[in-house]
Amino acid sequence: MQKQILIVALDKRSEALRMAAGLTLLDDPVKVALCGEAGADAEEHLEALDFADVPVQQLEPDSDEGMRALAREITTADAVYIV
Repeated sequence: MQKQILIVALDKRSEALRMAAGLTLLDDPVKVALCGEAGADAEEHLEALDFADVPVQQLEPDSDEGMRALAREITTADAVYIV
């Protein structure tokens, strides 16, 4: 049975994107919720996630809409990693 994995890139965004890229080696689907801007140092990780067809949803952490979207993603995931 596949588990839905969600990575929430909150504080250490580049590290969270690197972790998400590594989790693509599993057979479980991975999603990324990016809170705010990724930063210039995360470009390589974003390219790897794009190549692996991992959906990256950029959220605005200070908006109600962004927090509702994050809550929806968290409730549908089987495993959530907040980095």
